[in-house]
Amino acid sequence: MAEPALAPRLLDTLQRAERPRPRAVARWPHAHWLAVGTVCLGAFLGQLTASVTSLVFPALEQRFDAGFAAVEWVSLSYLLVLVALLAPVGRLSDLVGRKTMYLGGFAVFAAASLGAGLAGSLAVLVACRAVQAVGGAMMQANSVALVARGVPERAMRTALGIQAAAQALGLALGPTLGGLLVTHASWRWAFWVNVPIGVLGILAGWFLLPRTFPDGRRPVRPARSKDAGGRFDLAGLLLLAGASTALLLALSAASGLPLPGWAVAALAVLAVLAAAGLVRQERRADRPIVPPGLVNTPGIRAGLVVALIGYLLLFCPLVLEPVVLADRGVPAATAGVVITALPAAFALAATVGGGLLPRGWSDAVRCRAGALLAAAGLLVLAVLPAPGAGAAVGPLLAAGYGLGLLLPANNALVMRAIPAQSSAVGGGLVNMVRSLGTALGTALPVLAVHLAGAASGGRVVLLLLAAVAVLAARLSAR
Repeated sequence: MAEPALAPRLLDTLQRAERPRPRAVARWPHAHWLAVGTVCLGAFLGQLTASVTSLVFPALEQRFDAGFAAVEWVSLSYLLVLVALLAPVGRLSDLVGRKTMYLGGFAVFAAASLGAGLAGSLAVLVACRAVQAVGGAMMQANSVALVARGVPERAMRTALGIQAAAQALGLALGPTLGGLLVTHASWRWAFWVNVPIGVLGILAGWFLLPRTFPDGRRPVRPARSKDAGGRFDLAGLLLLAGASTALLLALSAASGLPLPGWAVAALAVLAVLAAAGLVRQERRADRPIVPPGLVNTPGIRAGLVVALIGYLLLFCPLVLEPVVLADRGVPAATAGVVITALPAAFALAATVGGGLLPRGWSDAVRCRAGALLAAAGLLVLAVLPAPGAGAAVGPLLAAGYGLGLLLPANNALVMRAIPAQSSAVGGGLVNMVRSLGTALGTALPVLAVHLAGAASGGRVVLLLLAAVAVLAARLSAR
């Protein structure tokens, strides 16, 4: 619908609502690192939730007397809402303020986490997870933009690396924490643990994040301008949600979800048609959710593809290797320690690992080196003849370290190529493809193991991932 005449007044009020940091904080020469730390809280919280939730599936099946196909929606509902909302929330944040939306995201996430822990039925839990994803979108759509526009140019790569390390820390800590909570407390605490972190994020953001508009406001466009009078891209939002939902459902059904074959085929066709419709819709929309002008820029387009590949490479082994190791008789506790090598190496490379590289290397060169190192690690893991737990550690370390070099440098390249006035939209696009990569990285191993078994299916997936990593290296030459 078109924006009403009062919209400029409302936008002006929202833009003025952001409170400044205390003067002592704002005047400190290193205050930008405090803002980066606040963004890291959101990054940590999002990945902690993703990895903790997968540990509570068995407890949820028992508590609600439901099968895995039903319980899987606890994760699937979150991913679907997140993918659908990241881009539109990023666009809205450019108007009302990134700080406002980011703090609101913490509040929604914490409240929904409290409700999820109190859920008395699986349907209520799934609904709370969908609301939780709204808060997650409000945080994630702004996280990269807050970092990229809040630190000096010379510190951007380091800041994005620290943010990536916070994500990896949450990812690595989640399985251990989830196992302890389920074993010694209750599955409900896997959701309640988010509440104090969310409250801390609100307080830290209120005092440490700078205002989006330095003078307290940004001039609001006239009500009759094309941008103000354009229609919200509801059709684009529905097509984006439909394409991602149909794709994930089709992959889940092919992986064992009890749906007839014709339904799987119909979902696949629907995903293709919705994606084609989205491309057409965004080309003609007044205010597209996925701006073609940004996506069609060669450097940005390649960077978004590399980001999707990078998170696919990160999450796929995390889902696959526990199944493969269990098939070879490796105890679950030992397998958990082995898998931690991947996110731990990722965190190390994303923070300090780049310092080991030659100083003259550009971000594009770092991307290529990281992608090739990840490809080598995955290839070795694929060709090893039935390795035990110890033999898998080295290749996982190499793959994680390579991804820790690739993703922060790639995100820095993308954010530098995006105009400042569209930084939140660009950050939302980066996080949207990250979520798609995460979803595909979760679905692909399940599909392969379902079709070919743990050993053969795992080997095929790892070989495919190695080839995709080489493609990422090729795309990074931009």
